[in-house]
Amino acid sequence: MPLQLRSTIKSDATLEIALADVPMPDPGDDEVVVRIEATPINPSDLGLLFGAADRDTLRISDGPVVTADVPAARMAGMAGRLDQALPVGNEGAGTVVAAGSSVAAQALMGKMVSVIGGAMYAQFRAVRVDQCLEMAEGVSPGEAASWFVNPMTAQGMVETMRAEGHTALVHTAAASNLGQMLQKICLADGIDLVNIVRRPEQASLLRDLSAKHICNSSSPDFADELAEALTETGATVAFDAIGGGTLASQILSAMEAAANRNAKEYSRYGSDVLKQVYIYGGLDTGPTTIHRDFGMMWSVGGWLLTPFLRNAGREVVERLRRRVAAEIKTTFASHYTREVSLAGMLTADAIEQYGKRATGEKYLVCPNMDA
Repeated sequence: MPLQLRSTIKSDATLEIALADVPMPDPGDDEVVVRIEATPINPSDLGLLFGAADRDTLRISDGPVVTADVPAARMAGMAGRLDQALPVGNEGAGTVVAAGSSVAAQALMGKMVSVIGGAMYAQFRAVRVDQCLEMAEGVSPGEAASWFVNPMTAQGMVETMRAEGHTALVHTAAASNLGQMLQKICLADGIDLVNIVRRPEQASLLRDLSAKHICNSSSPDFADELAEALTETGATVAFDAIGGGTLASQILSAMEAAANRNAKEYSRYGSDVLKQVYIYGGLDTGPTTIHRDFGMMWSVGGWLLTPFLRNAGREVVERLRRRVAAEIKTTFASHYTREVSLAGMLTADAIEQYGKRATGEKYLVCPNMDA
């Protein structure tokens, strides 16, 4: 029987991650069955995979089976998923091996498709036709796997910027796969982008992609360099993958400093330029600390891809999907450190590496590697 990876938070405050035998899926009229050949491990997958477990308590037994303890203080947040074996994996790619009776489903038979819909850490997956994106001949499963989360998020940031009247943007953790895609989009579309990184080698990577504005948050001159970049670009919206700490506050302060350089007159309420930071990730899971030294025209909020797509409308979403398919080998190319099987995901070494969510440590799961 086909294998599927599942994660369970149990009532006894333990996590269990294991492989389960599942029936071969049978497609409905407007569905296809995809042999999943590649699926990435994204930061957004790790929340479901590990839940609120304390990863310092991870234990691995034969099977393989991964277990860990969930601190009592975190159990309340897990109430909605207790004792449910939940499948994991947001996106993937593979070959259509069975199709329902509809014309659209039959048209995908034998094709390489990228898919969404969850439960992608599995050898086979039945999905609706509208959850598939057909790829051109010559696109490999590895190239097609990371087609949704990062490419659509990067495009969604640009769409949000435009819709809200901003003309340039700021991005943190900018050397990530998503950040590299965003840099390529902004370069192609003539949009000024301020990239914030933490290490010199990350800055070097972005310079190789022709990035003009790069600020290192670990530099003692970070605040001044960021304010200078914001003055030059006029960026008034930021998308922050870090979440915790003071970075969002630092960005708002630098935006205020940039706005004041061009102010015609003084106001005790600060500049009248709206400064917006959207937090879309949690690389730092600590509290978000705001030091209010940037006037009154500011906002910090959350940004998620799914609500954006829901509100954007079908025409916009289809346009974004078409761009992904057309540029999957260029603008939206992803890079992986290592390929592993489903069982290989559950080794101590693999968990330690992809659990860091570090730049340059992206893993690709190949569910049928050992089949």
